[in-house]
Amino acid sequence: MSLHDDLTSVQRRLDDLMRCVARLDEQAGDTLDMRRVRADAAHLRESLGLLQASAPAAANDREVDMVTVPDAPYDRGLWTDAEDEGLGSPYRHAP
Repeated sequence: MSLHDDLTSVQRRLDDLMRCVARLDEQAGDTLDMRRVRADAAHLRESLGLLQASAPAAANDREVDMVTVPDAPYDRGLWTDAEDEGLGSPYRHAP
């Protein structure tokens, strides 16, 4: 899933949560706990809005280039002057 798809999914679920909070508010009345739930839900909505606004638009349209790696073994000539990292050079002492 892309970032845009994830944000859209969270927005839908948050809309469902807001509807449930409104129904619960009708049943529970104006209590301290209910005010806290309403405030928390509103804070979630604000935070998601900020996240959606700051999400990079280019990340949604970015294509991933696939690189194929051949099954054939590498040419050993590529590694003639290479040193094994951590093992030291065959001509010098390892630290």
